[in-house]
Amino acid sequence: MLSSLKTKTRYVLKVAIAFTPWLLSMYLLYRLSYGGILMNETAHRGKISVVILAAGMVLSFLVQSHFAKRKQT
Repeated sequence: MLSSLKTKTRYVLKVAIAFTPWLLSMYLLYRLSYGGILMNETAHRGKISVVILAAGMVLSFLVQSHFAKRKQT
């Protein structure tokens, strides 16, 4: 019972850690928009948003891949 709980807890923590870069990139976009730095009139706003989100997703993928590789060994 305790082993199962420990395994599930570790899994949840790994997933939370893996999603952190993606969530931080979305929060960065929110803060830039809320602060008035990245407004609708900003040149190349769409491209900047895509780059920030893509960076967060790539980092999340790399972290998840790292955890998966460690699990195999």
